[in-house]
Amino acid sequence: MIKLSGRMNGLEESVTLAITAKARALKAEGRDIIGFGAGEPDFDTPQNIKEAAIKAINGGQTKYTPVGGINELKDAIINKFRKDNNLAYSREEIIVSCGGKHSIFNLFQAILDPGDEVIIPAPYWVSYPVMVALGGGTPRIVNTSEAEGFRMSLKAFKESITPNAKAVVINSPSNPTGAAYTADELKAIAEVALKNNLLIVSDEIYEKLAYDGFKTTSIASVSDEVKRSTVVLNGVSKTYSMTGWRIGYAAGPKEIVKAMTNIQSQSTSNPASISQWAAVEALNGPQESLSKMRSEFEKRRNAMVDGLNAIVGVSCFKPQGAFYVFANVSKTYGRKFKDRTIKGSVDMANYLLDEAGVAVVPGEPFGDDSFIRLSYATSMDNVVEGVKRIGKAVGELK
Repeated sequence: MIKLSGRMNGLEESVTLAITAKARALKAEGRDIIGFGAGEPDFDTPQNIKEAAIKAINGGQTKYTPVGGINELKDAIINKFRKDNNLAYSREEIIVSCGGKHSIFNLFQAILDPGDEVIIPAPYWVSYPVMVALGGGTPRIVNTSEAEGFRMSLKAFKESITPNAKAVVINSPSNPTGAAYTADELKAIAEVALKNNLLIVSDEIYEKLAYDGFKTTSIASVSDEVKRSTVVLNGVSKTYSMTGWRIGYAAGPKEIVKAMTNIQSQSTSNPASISQWAAVEALNGPQESLSKMRSEFEKRRNAMVDGLNAIVGVSCFKPQGAFYVFANVSKTYGRKFKDRTIKGSVDMANYLLDEAGVAVVPGEPFGDDSFIRLSYATSMDNVVEGVKRIGKAVGELK
């Protein structure tokens, strides 16, 4: 029998993808399942983007491209940063990868050595700690609370810094909580990071999905000095409903981007050429579809948060962005339905899927077992019906 590498110890499939797959399998069996698990918009990719891809195919743009992306896409990304974030980058400071997840993976491979610590506020996106470990580093988790808006306090940040600290991850707006940092909060975090010579890893994939007039800020825009110590991660998947096109990008210091490009050259090579040309159109073309999508998400968020907060035993923080809510269901723990006892978020997720036909994601793999994550990237009808089913199922627990 072949022995797997030590890197595989504890490495499992992404829980969000696993829940989505299970829900789809039950649907295929004929079960009436409402899915709140998926981390992707339910809207179609805008027509102008699809037409750009078709044009690229018909124009023969189907060959290898430069490893780090075509110049046309790099220029579109540079223009996006200048227009949206008041940030100036050169082509040598940009890399395009096979999705946002790939960009983060490349970054941690490029910067980490054994013993290096990466500070990660919890709740966190499930893949951050795993990617840090695969890069040879050690995740250093900083817990946040619902009461503090799931944002890392300066006190907790400072206390987490050790001589081995190499980087800090900031995800704003966040997956799974939807929490977002203000410009002043980001400035304060940046000052501490600079003082301690930490690289700032800023995941801004949900930056365009913010509500109630909340203005998202790129931490790299705080100052030129902060920009030189920051790698900004973004992509087209969430903003333009292009999850399957697999285009992510990063902007940062030339030496880091060069290292990420070298890693990519020895692993995946370039992202799909057709997807790159579609992404050029996404960034340079009309943006009206984004406004419509964001408006609909805000309505769904309001309905989901209000509905969940009306359930006895459930509380739900109102997120500033993304398309998730992180609902506290810990008051139901210890209660029973027939012969099953709800002991944690995994039990609750399985109970809701089996008994209510609602797919949610347990909070445990996000770093907080008191919660479940629900995505409102689904229709308003599904939001209303799904929350109704959750309320009924929670009410049946004794």
